[in-house]
Amino acid sequence: MLHLPDHPPASRVPFGAPSAELISVARNLRYQIVQMSHQSGAPHLGSALSVVDILVAAYWSVLRIDPAAPGDPGRDRLILSKGHAATALYATLAARGFFPQSWLDDFARRGSPLAEQPAPQCAPGVEWATGSLGHGLSVALGLALAGRLQRRDYRTIVIMSDGECNEGTVWEAAMWAPAHRLSGLLVVIDYNKWQATGRSDEVMALASLKAKWEAFGWRTLEVDGHDLAALSKAMDQGERGEWRPTAIIAHTIKGRGISFMEDDNNWHYRIPKEEEVAAAALELNRK
Repeated sequence: MLHLPDHPPASRVPFGAPSAELISVARNLRYQIVQMSHQSGAPHLGSALSVVDILVAAYWSVLRIDPAAPGDPGRDRLILSKGHAATALYATLAARGFFPQSWLDDFARRGSPLAEQPAPQCAPGVEWATGSLGHGLSVALGLALAGRLQRRDYRTIVIMSDGECNEGTVWEAAMWAPAHRLSGLLVVIDYNKWQATGRSDEVMALASLKAKWEAFGWRTLEVDGHDLAALSKAMDQGERGEWRPTAIIAHTIKGRGISFMEDDNNWHYRIPKEEEVAAAALELNRK
């Protein structure tokens, strides 16, 4: 298993030109995610690879967190609502110092704290059980409202998939948040254009996704979901954004970073073979 370099637990990298450090972190995470899928036989590799840059921008440039105090009441909260991409979240949390890298070796094995999809508080830094799509935003509403009632200024970020926007619960929550002026709530949609059975726009006519969120009263931004500087800046704009919640439509590529996986929906369920792990390592400059 690849072991990533240690990073200062409470460090934050200001947004701007993406640093060589963060680009390296994203590459290392992608390699580690491929290895985890291979070793465990767990699917959803393409979805995990598409969300990596969003997680790197959040955990290294945006979130106010301290891995040494994962239960700090004043911490920012992040919910990975697309829980099927759990490998990306676990690898990120380990790299950020929330738990040992060695835990990743047992991903999805019996008795491991790292289940194939996140369980409630299964590991430090995991805020909620996710994987049943469509519920992460509703949970985030509760966390954001609790922060207001407790007079805490933490932010709540929820990362969703585009296919998840098929769910009716998403749009009920999307109506509720602006109505209650939850300015501390930020949604980032990993818009990789695919879901399990086909193109997202063909399955449920998701095109004009930005216009849909705007119609529900959200401050809505569109960015390249693989541009670390643009992602960090957009999340920062959300932090300073008016009275209403912010939605970021992050245009991504499923399987990002590995040419033979990019935009190929077979990698929604395929498990990489040993030779494919080696090929991915070459592309990511790991060997």
